Amino acid sequence: MSRKLRIAYFAHSLRSDWNNGNAHFLRGLMRGMRALGHDAVVFEPRAEWSVDNLLLEPRGQETLRRFEEVYPDLQIELYETSDVSSQGMWQQRLGDFDVVVLHEWNPPALSAVLLEVREYLGYRMLFHDTHHRASSSPEQIRLFGVDKFDGVVAFGEVLRRIYRERFGINRVWTLHEAADVSVFRPVEAQGKQQDVVWIGNWGDDERSEEIRQFFLRPAAEIPEQRFSIFGVRYPEGALRELCHAHVNYGGYLPNLEAPRVYSESLMTVHVPRQEYARVMTGIPTIRVFEALACGIPLISAPWNDAEGLFRSGDFAVVRNGAEMADAMRRFLEYPDEAAAQAERGLETVLDRHTCAHRAAELDGICEEVLR
Repeated sequence: MSRKLRIAYFAHSLRSDWNNGNAHFLRGLMRGMRALGHDAVVFEPRAEWSVDNLLLEPRGQETLRRFEEVYPDLQIELYETSDVSSQGMWQQRLGDFDVVVLHEWNPPALSAVLLEVREYLGYRMLFHDTHHRASSSPEQIRLFGVDKFDGVVAFGEVLRRIYRERFGINRVWTLHEAADVSVFRPVEAQGKQQDVVWIGNWGDDERSEEIRQFFLRPAAEIPEQRFSIFGVRYPEGALRELCHAHVNYGGYLPNLEAPRVYSESLMTVHVPRQEYARVMTGIPTIRVFEALACGIPLISAPWNDAEGLFRSGDFAVVRNGAEMADAMRRFLEYPDEAAAQAERGLETVLDRHTCAHRAAELDGICEEVLR
């Protein structure tokens, strides 16, 4: 870091991770920026979709309290959704910031007012994209006026190229997600509760067939082993399929509990959404970084590591459900082989893919945009 900066980061939510994978990385990234000495402040709405759904969970309030206990160093300022377009309020609250970063999971109206306020206050603005809408729904991204920003931060090289080639934006940087290793690390297990675990959401059929092929069918083929799934947005039909395949459904899992669940499992899997497997190649989900950081063996459905983020042998890659079942059996039969792979994956994350690494990269991006 060359100088202390005041950075305002606008997020949907860091407090809640309910169907909000962005919170995983952003918590660690903001912790990393503050550790570098920057005054990084997160702005998020007091009431929004992820928090509202979290509070419907039996342990919702407890989960929010746990977040505050684990991340006391984060500075989060709440605002009312009714004040999103209040230019006067934002002029007052952003008066001494150097850089304002807007995450893509925000309303376009907020983007519009922050761009207007920039004309009075003179801060630099970055658009941070950690989704596939620039490829799958570019018209939604254009609503943010991304061409008016001082630059775009994209979570993969393929997305960086999309912004340059389809949106005509020259200043685009790649900033991959990473693991917050202050939270995600190997922990002592109290005992193995399941052999194979997957933590992920069913969602909007973006990978329902892939879940069937790479998790439910292997589970049905290996009935003597214990399979568990944690996540939200599983419709009744999906829950029936889990039951038929003898898969235990654990429901919503606060992300801060994932290291414990990984420690209680022999292995996990990576089931990428179709967009990331076929179009947005080279972008792993946050769960890959977190699982490897926890030192658990991982088997991935087809995914092309186009950017060479990982080393050969950090995790296994299979082509179909039959190969997935075979890989699971092999890890169960040869635990030393599974442990060696887990150790290698953990080593790669610690060397390359921690939130401290990404904070240093974002620090450099901020310095460049301020020149």
